[in-house]
Amino acid sequence: MSSSPADSARQDRPSIAWIGLGIMGSPMSENLIKAGYDVTGFTLEQDKLDRLAAAGGTAAGSIAEAVRDADVIITMVPASPQVEAVAYGPDGILENARPGALLIDMSSITPGTSVELARAAAARGIRVLDAPVSGGEAGAVEAVLSIMVGGEQADFDTARPVFETLGRTVVRCGPHGSGQTVKAANQLIVAVNIQACAEAVVFLEKSGVDLTAALDVLAGGLAGSTVLTRKRDNFLGRDFRPGFRIDLHHKDMGIVTDAARAVGAALPVGAVVAQLVASLRAQGDGGLDHSALLRAVERLSGAQV
Repeated sequence: MSSSPADSARQDRPSIAWIGLGIMGSPMSENLIKAGYDVTGFTLEQDKLDRLAAAGGTAAGSIAEAVRDADVIITMVPASPQVEAVAYGPDGILENARPGALLIDMSSITPGTSVELARAAAARGIRVLDAPVSGGEAGAVEAVLSIMVGGEQADFDTARPVFETLGRTVVRCGPHGSGQTVKAANQLIVAVNIQACAEAVVFLEKSGVDLTAALDVLAGGLAGSTVLTRKRDNFLGRDFRPGFRIDLHHKDMGIVTDAARAVGAALPVGAVVAQLVASLRAQGDGGLDHSALLRAVERLSGAQV
């Protein structure tokens, strides 16, 4: 029997192992499956593995099983400790991936962790790119993420078709760790922007203005932003179901604060917003979407929330 064009296209694409199937990882891996890639995934939650299998992927029983025959290994986990946990050790990626494989870490971690991972992987003949993303759950689902990449140009060129399946803006920012540095800057901008939007919402409501109309007109002017567009309904409906959790943004504000201190960059507004994110987390809101910064402003303005 001759193979179909779809089968031939699938054979031409690299086989992919995907480690971490959370809010971002599940829809991203599913977009690769829809594009014709063979994806084998591993995560700790059985329901996420079932979801991957239902989408046409293959569920693995361990990291070692997932990565053993993969051309490309993608990790999408919460923070540096989790990246280190899946990468190192006898059951980890570096011990079990084949030489020549390309490891793409799409988690948001410290630049130093990315640099060290690339160094350790190179000793085993494994290439590495750090490729964190921006766009949140909606961007992952819609495959319109912004992907900021650090690593060698040749490896970036190899990975470009994969990146272009997952996102709309794909840029190599420099050597290993550069993607994470740009992501840290992204998270600084996003947090400050959400905080400004939250303050504006409380100000407008206390002033008796029609909030829907106000946000519509603000979005059309210089105050408009992707943050305002994406989070508008969260603000209007007080819907703080997590697309990107406060806990994770707290982690990211720590990354950018530490990295800025290391290079001697002052972040006066960023430092204040980092403390506001930390206070929201301390009040039990860490599992909410980062648009819940609105709750912190409401509390400071006398509301019982």
